[in-house]
Amino acid sequence: LRPHLPWLATMGALGFAVFNAIFYYAAHYTTAVNIGIIQGAMPVFVILGALLIYHTPVTRVQITGVTLTLLGVIMVASGGSLQRLETLSFNRGDLLLILACVLYAGYVLGLHSRPAVSSLSLFSVFAVASLLVSIPMAGVEYALGLSLWPTPTGWLITGLVILFPSFISQLTFMKGVALIGPGRASVFVNLVPVFAALLAILILGEPFHAYHALALALVLGGIGLAERGKKG
Repeated sequence: LRPHLPWLATMGALGFAVFNAIFYYAAHYTTAVNIGIIQGAMPVFVILGALLIYHTPVTRVQITGVTLTLLGVIMVASGGSLQRLETLSFNRGDLLLILACVLYAGYVLGLHSRPAVSSLSLFSVFAVASLLVSIPMAGVEYALGLSLWPTPTGWLITGLVILFPSFISQLTFMKGVALIGPGRASVFVNLVPVFAALLAILILGEPFHAYHALALALVLGGIGLAERGKKG
C-alpha cells in the first residue's frame, strides 16, 4: 500500500474533500432536483475519462448516449429556458455541480487501478487525506465568518450524512467497482436522479417542472444508450 499512498491521498483529497465541498456549496444556489439530475450524468464523465485515460473505445451508440445525457444536463442548468442558452446564462450552483461530478468521475476512474487491499483499508487512506484537506477549508470558512454551529437537527443530519452517504455507500461502491469494474458500477448512479427527484418532492416539497421530466428522460435514456453501445 505504501508505494501507492501519494496517488491514493490525491484521490481521497479530490474525490472526497474537494468534491463534497463544491457539492455542498453548490446546494446553496440550486435545488435538490437539479442536484440529482446533474449528478446522474456522472457516468458520462466516466466514459469520457476512460476514453482519455485508458483509451477505451467509444462506439457511435455511446456517442449518441453521451450527447443526449449532456443535453439533459444543459437543460437543467439553463432552467429549460432557450433565452438562457442564447445568452449562455446558467445557474452558478449547477455549474459547480458539473465541476464536482468531473472530480468524482476522476475518483471512480482511479479506483480502476486500486491496489489489492481491502476496501476498509482503502477507505481509511481516503478518509485521512480528506480530513487533512478539509481542515484548512474549514479554517477559511471560519475566517470568513461563514461557519455555523449545528443545531440539534443539524447534528442529526450530520450524523446521517456521515453514516450513510459518507461511510456505508462509499464502502459498498468501492466493493462494487472491484467486482464489476468502474463502467458497470457507474451505471447505478443512474438511480440517483430518480431517488433525488422523488425525495425532493416528498420531503422538501420542491416543484417538479416539465423540463425536469424531459431532462431526466434524456439523462437516463442517454446513459442507457451508452451502456448498450458498450456491450455491443
